[in-house]
Amino acid sequence: MTLRRPAAENLQPKAFEFSDSNLAIIEDIINKYPVGKKASAILPVLDLAQRQNDNWLSLAAIKVVSEILEMPMVKILEVVTFYTMYNLSPVGKHVLQVCTTTPCWLRGSDQIYKSCKEKLGINFGETTKDREFTLVEVECLGACANAPVVQINDDYYEDLDKESIKKIIEKLKKNLKPTHGPQSKRVGSEPLSEKEL
Repeated sequence: MTLRRPAAENLQPKAFEFSDSNLAIIEDIINKYPVGKKASAILPVLDLAQRQNDNWLSLAAIKVVSEILEMPMVKILEVVTFYTMYNLSPVGKHVLQVCTTTPCWLRGSDQIYKSCKEKLGINFGETTKDREFTLVEVECLGACANAPVVQINDDYYEDLDKESIKKIIEKLKKNLKPTHGPQSKRVGSEPLSEKEL
């Protein structure tokens, strides 16, 4: 399974319709842009569609977005296949995006991946059988000072090591909300002390 290509036809719902509350939000978003520039609202409108559709974008949802924004569907597909924040296949309840770019790799992202793989029994691009977890490799989450980093749904978990990511996964399995942010003793991205280097 890959999240960068549309899901197989048998997984695609036949229709998608925005909720009334999301249609009102879309109207507010579009009104922030000059007349005739609806296409500028593409990223937040796609985000709303994905959130309403169990965290993935079906072709039916993409078609509705293209109609609302008056854009060719191919232009929408160009965007959703470029940005890793959009999922084109069904995903688990918890999407673990492991950054493997150089700063994270230098600080041990390979160990983070191995711990995730060991705890969940899946590889990158796979979802657990219970549909609770999806594991994804991403390039640069933009929190290099706090490497290694994993984004789980909307939250960043930083300064990870193989034990801290296992604890986070255990909490998620118990339907608990792990504390996001640095998993070390530092606050934000303040410099590490000499002891921590």
